Amino acid sequence: MKKVILSVVAIAALGLTSCKNETKKVEETTKTEVSKEIAMTDLSFGVRGNCGMCKSTIEKAANSVEGVASANWDVDKKKIDVSFDDTKTDAMAIHNAIAASGYDTEKVAGSEEAYKDLPGCCKYDHEMMMNQSGEIKSEDYSNHDH
Repeated sequence: MKKVILSVVAIAALGLTSCKNETKKVEETTKTEVSKEIAMTDLSFGVRGNCGMCKSTIEKAANSVEGVASANWDVDKKKIDVSFDDTKTDAMAIHNAIAASGYDTEKVAGSEEAYKDLPGCCKYDHEMMMNQSGEIKSEDYSNHDH
């Protein structure tokens, strides 16, 4: 009789333990999904470049930054659209990564060493207009003669 009672208690304890673990897993998954949705930030800024090879290099540089989910550089507008997790990185880290690959951004000049190593078709004009969306950036003084 004692064996039967012990067996029933053991089976009940195992059943309750496995139910608790399943509930925990569902709660943890929900919290993770919610935090990812909240942290994503979209940003657009100008990047100088010429061609499809530039596009590949610029996007690769932006995507190499931890927290960047996507990057798409528009060859015609000289503008990149980036989506990133602002708890893992910030806009300046993305600007710096692109500049390190040899390309000027609106806020950071490209690395001269990296620029020299770019293929001939990627050697852009350093005075080229960026972020051609029709708006004039007030902090862009590249056309001034001083």
